[in-house]
Amino acid sequence: MAEHTLEKLFEHNNWANQQIIQACSALSDEQLDAEPHSATMGSIRQTLLHLVASQRSYLALLTLPPEERPTVPLTFAELEESALISGEGLLSLARGEQKPLKSKLQTRDGYLVEPWVVMVQVINHATEHREQIKSMLSALGVTPPDIDGWDYGTVTNALIPSSASL
Repeated sequence: MAEHTLEKLFEHNNWANQQIIQACSALSDEQLDAEPHSATMGSIRQTLLHLVASQRSYLALLTLPPEERPTVPLTFAELEESALISGEGLLSLARGEQKPLKSKLQTRDGYLVEPWVVMVQVINHATEHREQIKSMLSALGVTPPDIDGWDYGTVTNALIPSSASL
């Protein structure tokens, strides 16, 4: 079981990111830019851009020297493609198909960090922001997508009702 757990976590992360991006792509500019009525800071658009730009930055931290890491901000039009590309890159690391650049990585703000910390942060960061977006969608009267681990288990046939297996 353990040999595929990290891979499954990143597969879920990629799937959940795509689900939330697709749900938000149907929103109007007014809805995307609405000020949240919750503890969330930033609109849906700002939160999505931050989520995906951060994922891209985490992948760059893991795989590129500091001088080669992208610094150009993402546009909303690039969101889905950037999430796909960076998500696949992170999944490749999780599968062991690619190795992190070093055993200690240099952040832009002067820290040395082990790659596993970055991988934990990828999952945690995305989960937090997807939940914030779901809260903002609910506040707008829009039903958010079901994207937790149980939902992914159902979609991938890893979670089935016991009556179905009889």
